[in-house]
Amino acid sequence: MQLIQPFGCLIAVERETFAVIAFSENAPEMLELTSLAVPSIEQQEILSIGTDGRAIFHPRSATALQRAAAVDDVSLLNPILVRGKNSSKPFYAVLHRNDAGLMIELEPVQPSDTPVTAAGALKSYKLAAKAISRLQSLPSGNISLLYDVIVREVKELTGYDRVMACKFHEDEHLEVVSECQRSDLKSFLGLHYPATDIPQASRFLLLKNKVRMICDTSAKPVRIIQDESRLPQPLSLCRSTLRACHGQYLQSMGAIASLVLSVVLNGEEEQQSGSKLWGLVVCQHGSPKFLSFPLRYACELLMQVFAVQLSKEVELAAQIKEKHVLKIQTVLCDMLLRDAPVGIFSQSPNVMDLVKCDGAALYYQEQCWRLGITPTEEHIKDLCKWLVGFHGGTSGMITDSLSEAGFPGASFLGDDVCGMAAIRITSKDFILWFRSHDADEGGSGSSRLRSPPFLKAFLEVNKKRSSPWEDVEMNAIHSLQLIVRNSLKEEAEGEGGSLISQGAGELRTVAIELMRLIETAAAPVVAVDSSGKVNGWNVKAEELTGISMEKAIGAPLVNFVEEDSVHVVRKMLSWALQDKEERNVEVKLKNFKSTENAGPIILRVNVCCAHDRQGNVIGICLVAQDITEEKLILDKYARIQGDYISVNRHPNTLIPPIFIANESGICVEWNAPMEKLTGLKRKDAVDKILAGEVFTVKSVGCRVKDCDTLTRLRIVFNGLMAGRDDSEKLQFGFFDANGGCVEVLLSASKRVNADGKVNGVVCFLHTASSKLQRALLLQSVSREEECKKRMAYVRREVRNPFQGLVFLHSLMEATNLTEKQTRVLKSAALCMEQLQKIIDEVDLESIEQCYMEMSDDKFDFVESLEAIVSQGKPESIFNKVPLLLEAPLEACHMKLHGDNLRFQQTLSDFLVNTLHFTPPCEGPVLLRITPRIERIAMSLQIAKFEFRIIHPAPGIPDALIREMFQHRREPSREGLSLYISQKLVKIMGGTVQYLREATTSSFIIILEFPVAEI
Repeated sequence: MQLIQPFGCLIAVERETFAVIAFSENAPEMLELTSLAVPSIEQQEILSIGTDGRAIFHPRSATALQRAAAVDDVSLLNPILVRGKNSSKPFYAVLHRNDAGLMIELEPVQPSDTPVTAAGALKSYKLAAKAISRLQSLPSGNISLLYDVIVREVKELTGYDRVMACKFHEDEHLEVVSECQRSDLKSFLGLHYPATDIPQASRFLLLKNKVRMICDTSAKPVRIIQDESRLPQPLSLCRSTLRACHGQYLQSMGAIASLVLSVVLNGEEEQQSGSKLWGLVVCQHGSPKFLSFPLRYACELLMQVFAVQLSKEVELAAQIKEKHVLKIQTVLCDMLLRDAPVGIFSQSPNVMDLVKCDGAALYYQEQCWRLGITPTEEHIKDLCKWLVGFHGGTSGMITDSLSEAGFPGASFLGDDVCGMAAIRITSKDFILWFRSHDADEGGSGSSRLRSPPFLKAFLEVNKKRSSPWEDVEMNAIHSLQLIVRNSLKEEAEGEGGSLISQGAGELRTVAIELMRLIETAAAPVVAVDSSGKVNGWNVKAEELTGISMEKAIGAPLVNFVEEDSVHVVRKMLSWALQDKEERNVEVKLKNFKSTENAGPIILRVNVCCAHDRQGNVIGICLVAQDITEEKLILDKYARIQGDYISVNRHPNTLIPPIFIANESGICVEWNAPMEKLTGLKRKDAVDKILAGEVFTVKSVGCRVKDCDTLTRLRIVFNGLMAGRDDSEKLQFGFFDANGGCVEVLLSASKRVNADGKVNGVVCFLHTASSKLQRALLLQSVSREEECKKRMAYVRREVRNPFQGLVFLHSLMEATNLTEKQTRVLKSAALCMEQLQKIIDEVDLESIEQCYMEMSDDKFDFVESLEAIVSQGKPESIFNKVPLLLEAPLEACHMKLHGDNLRFQQTLSDFLVNTLHFTPPCEGPVLLRITPRIERIAMSLQIAKFEFRIIHPAPGIPDALIREMFQHRREPSREGLSLYISQKLVKIMGGTVQYLREATTSSFIIILEFPVAEI
């Protein structure tokens, strides 16, 4: 039996017919489908198995669901705002597809919420915008800070008592890595959950459903009723937001409500091979708590940004690991040239630089050398005896738990020594590395949590375990073992043990491998003898300089060095012969390639000295890193930056106010004119989030006029950062330090790096002089007031004769009129109603932003069509262009639901503009109507209309067509008319196209209306 949480209801329908195949028991009550009157014999249950699911919704909502069902990825449309048929109560419909059909989950819109419309979606994004900006502005290389910020932002966004960031480890157990909780709650930081707490099936569901909310663990779940004949198996709820769960585990942690957010790295859930559930952000609350869908959607957006930032950190860690591998190779080469084994403990670098560890020890010839945190000398001797006695047939041992490995003295070592890596260098001598335990005892103590017994046992086991040894570390340790064995070959041969015969082949292999490593290393490696002549020149050195190994060997190294680096190289070699190894020395080599304008090769060199048995330096190895490209870019940047700073910060009045943001939205430049204009000092602007901390709606920073100004600034930034080619211009208003309003034109352009990648936005402010600005402001205010007065006057004066027309119309209706006269009078009435609506509703912004509310009245299609044609007749007669109407007979008897007056306004505008631009005495102009009736439920039909206004070529000028789709600051009269009409069609759920053909051109308008009756 499938169960859901009671804060919403669920309906499952077939994909094609929308027939109900399952629904939750609370659906009829929540949708108010249960009749309050006494049922009659004929009355049937409104919601049952087999009912058409569209019939229980308002016609416009049913149409929206029908359209959504036809989309391939229906989840992209979530949520869909719908209303029930029997009530006007709004719901968020969240749609999912599964094998059974289409699943519709309905959540009531809370009274405190604004239902999500076209404008509401932007509001939902705004909820997370501040947190997203803060995440994107964090410096790289500090993953702990990233954890701390995400939990703090989620807590601020949602208001839960406790928010935890939890990371999955390689053994699939979960660790709390960061936490933000109410001050009176105990901390769970460092707590480790065993892998059995979140089994594989639960992880699969967390990948499918990335936001999981439990409102009240004590609430009784709701049963799902399903058609057993069509659904032999229980309905799959893997993507459901309402799916119920067992609350005992949550209650054991002292929580009643929770929100779990999945953090998924490397791809989308459809590409399972590339997806990885990195961890979870877990929110808990001590009392029932519900989050609306827009807020949950904001959390999901925030998790996506967090995953991107986290991926960058993981990628950075991988790069660091690659550099560490190169460092290991360098250390190996260095150790190969030293006196082993004591030298690798007494000199720098030492064995602790080879791998990550807390301590290391050498047990050689019954003596002990220790570095870092290690067991005592007696315990090290016991360890070596144990290795000889119980692991004598092996070359070493690696473990993350000495206790589990069976070492008898593990309990005496304490928490500082848990893991160990040991290599045998002779039959009785060893090199050992040690690691402490990986768990944070302070965060995982059972006193902090009413933990079940298995969790306490898990914590106790993990307390005795270190972090695991990685493959690259084990390979480095094994390579060192072979190197040290080779250096101790004579001693090992004297012992005559079987160990030598076992390792002889390995020694030869490692020698060959090390030579191959040096030859094929990604870094240039050069060997020099004591006289300064080259005796080693690997492939990378040959590739960079263009000098082959044959030409390099035997020649003095200074022959290949640029003149300004000769002194540096001679000094470096002189120091090396005195056994003083330098690090990070910058050297320029000559470039012998045939490339035109080839510059020098710039290397960063580390020196390693080779010694004989007496400790004398007999050779020098130079391991380098090619930094040519980096150096050239830095030099170029330094020159450009110097020029830029000198220009940008010059107090010359000809330099405009400039500010710059980097790719994270952080202000990196705020020049002197900008300081003067805003009153905000450079030190108070740089290194802060530009849209949110520098430009704000609060009293700090530079206060902008309103929230919309800040939102438009963010939209401009995001568009340019996304790679938009053209620059952006924006009317921008803010208040200066004295509280005066400053109106400017902001020009924003993207900033790119040497690779062409967008790395920021550069903004210029265009301002007028203070006197001119005041004059323009006064002029603007005066013009605006004058415009308002004129508009009010026009509306008042138009209303008087308009009311007279209405009165005359009422008198005419009272007379005996023929059928034709009645129809003409009805057309006149509709035109007057259309005019009244245009006069009363002049909110152009709501039309431009596509959130104007449309009425949903019942109207006669033919009557509206006659009103549209009557508005085109005067232009047709004046321009001597015939106007023809072509409509099928079935369209003449339809009554529809919709906003008939806005429908008349849009279609008449397209028609009149077409007649206006048709050359006189040419034509005709044909309005062709093609209807198509589609039944989407037993009692619900949709009429889909194609209105095609066909006229002779060339038709409407190209400039006006561009104005129809792209708003201009100063549009033409006809362009503004077409633009508003196009927006109104979009609000009504339709589309507009303009088609040019060889002899004709056409407006094509597609609209849909629910059918009231035919």
